[in-house]
Amino acid sequence: MENKKIADLLYPNAKPTSFWEQKYPPRNLPNGAEVTRFAPSPTGYLHIGHFFQSLCDKFIAKSTNGVFYFRVEDTDKKREVADSVDVAIDTLSQFGIEYDEGVLKGGKEKGNYGPYTQSQRLEIYNSFAKYLVEKGKAYPCFCEKPENFAEILEKRSEQLEENETLEEKDVCRNLSFIEIEEKIKQKKPFALRLKSFGNFENIIKFSDVVKGEREIRENQKDIVLIKSNGLPVYAFAHAVDDHLMRTTLVVRGEEWYPSVSSHLELFDALDFKRVKYAHNPVICKLDENGNKRKVSKRKDKEADMRFFVQAGYPSNAILEYLLNLANSNFEIWRKNNPTTPIADFNFSAQKITPSNPMFDFAKLNDISKTIISKMTAEEILSNILLWAEIFDKEIYKILSKDKTYSLKVLNIDRDTPKPRKDIAKYEDVKTVWGYMFDDLFDSDYELEDTNIENMKEVLKEYIKIYEPNDTKDEWFDRIKEMSDKLGYAVDNKLFKQNPQNYKGNVALVCEYIRIAITGKKNSPDLYSICQVLGEQKTIARLMFL
Repeated sequence: MENKKIADLLYPNAKPTSFWEQKYPPRNLPNGAEVTRFAPSPTGYLHIGHFFQSLCDKFIAKSTNGVFYFRVEDTDKKREVADSVDVAIDTLSQFGIEYDEGVLKGGKEKGNYGPYTQSQRLEIYNSFAKYLVEKGKAYPCFCEKPENFAEILEKRSEQLEENETLEEKDVCRNLSFIEIEEKIKQKKPFALRLKSFGNFENIIKFSDVVKGEREIRENQKDIVLIKSNGLPVYAFAHAVDDHLMRTTLVVRGEEWYPSVSSHLELFDALDFKRVKYAHNPVICKLDENGNKRKVSKRKDKEADMRFFVQAGYPSNAILEYLLNLANSNFEIWRKNNPTTPIADFNFSAQKITPSNPMFDFAKLNDISKTIISKMTAEEILSNILLWAEIFDKEIYKILSKDKTYSLKVLNIDRDTPKPRKDIAKYEDVKTVWGYMFDDLFDSDYELEDTNIENMKEVLKEYIKIYEPNDTKDEWFDRIKEMSDKLGYAVDNKLFKQNPQNYKGNVALVCEYIRIAITGKKNSPDLYSICQVLGEQKTIARLMFL
C-alpha cells in the first residue's frame, strides 16, 4: 500500500500502462518477421559505426518481411547538436537506406507507433515509472549530483556498518512515504532508480544473436531510470520504447554488452517480453604504431559518413564494402551473383561477424573501382556531374563545357570485355583524367629516371611519322618501325641484350610519348588518348621539350 502512495505522490497524473498497451498493440506480422530500429542520438554527424548498424537493421527487416523504423533518442540535451537529425536522415537517403516508419525531416513522422522522438514521449515514461514504483521495483533518489558525491559515499559507508548488502545500493533506497513526502513538499528534485534484486554472485545464461550463448553475472546496481530533469536514461527509454514499438531485435554496438544484465532485469521488472540482442562488432583500424583501435570521431575522416559522399564514392560501393564486413557470406554471394542488385542479398543476423573488422581503404577502393568500371561513360559522366555540382564546381564547369568530349574521355578503355579500373570515387577524375582537359593538365611531368636526351630524339622522330588518321594497327606498326630505326640510340637494356626482341624497345618508346602526352608513365591506351585529344593538342604536347 505504501508503494502505491509513493507512486501517486511522484506521478499523480500518469495514465495507467494499459492505456499505452492498447494504443500500441502487437504488430500483425508473419512468423519470423523481425522489427528492427535505428535509434541514434542527435549529437553530431552520422558515425560509420551507427550507419553500419542501420545497414544491418535494414537488411534483417527486409529479409524477414519485417519492419525497420527510425527513432531519435534525444534525451541527452547537453550533447545535442542542431540539425543532427536531418543530417542523419539525409545521409541514410544518400545511401539508399529507407525505413518503414519513424522521424522525417522537418519534425514530421510516419507510422502508428509514434512519437518516434523520445523527448516527446515523457508522458509514456511517467506511466511505466509509476508502475515500477507501485510494484516496489523503483524508488526516488534525492541525492545531489556528483559535486556532493563524497557525501553520498560517506552515507553509504555508514549504512554498510549496519547492513553490508547495501554495497551497490543507493542511500535513498529505503526512504519511507513520510520522508519522501517531506522532500517533495520541499520541491527537492529526484531521480528515479531501479530497485535491483539481483546478486552479482549469481550467473545467468544469455543468448546473443551474434555472440551466441553466454553467461553473465546478475545486475545488482540500482541504475538510474529517469534523471532529475524528468528525462529518461537510455536503459529505461530503450525498454519502454522497444516494448511499445514492438521491436523484436535490437542491433547495437558491442560496447553495450556490459549493460545487458541491467537491461534484462529492467525488462523483467516491467513485465515485458525480453527483446533479442545482436551486439555487432566495432569497426576498427590500425594506428600509426600498428595497434588496433576503434574508428574515431576525432581522428578519422571515414568516421563521418558524409566523407564518402563528399569524396564521390558510389553509394553501392559503400554498401557492398560494409555488407562484406557485416555478413560472412556476402563476398561469396557477390562472386556468384556479380550483377545481382544488393537488395536481393539474403542478410542473416546469425552471420554477422563476431570479431571486430578492420576498415581498409584499399579494399573499399577496389570494390568501388569494380562498380564504376561496369558503368557506361554516360552513367559515369552523369554521376560525376551530379556530385561535382555540389562538391567541386571546377570539375563541374570543365566536364559540362563539352559533354561530347567528356564522354569520349571517360569511354577510353571502357567499352571492352575487361574495362579499366581507374576511378574509385568521382573526385578521382581530376587526378586520373586531368591531363585530358587543358584546365586540369599538370605540366609537372614524371621525368624521374628518364633519359631526357633519348626522349627528345624519340619525340622528334615521332612528330615526323605521326598520322592522326591511322588505325590502331597502322599506328603501332609505325611505332615498331621507328623503334627499329632508333636502335641503340634508346637506352634500353633489354633491347641491347636481345637485338631481335623489339618489345622492350617499343615499350620504352611508348613511355616517352606517353609522358609527353599525359605527363605520366602509366595511362590508359595511348592510341585512344591521342585520338580523343586530336591532332593539334597531340602535336603541341609532343613538342613540350
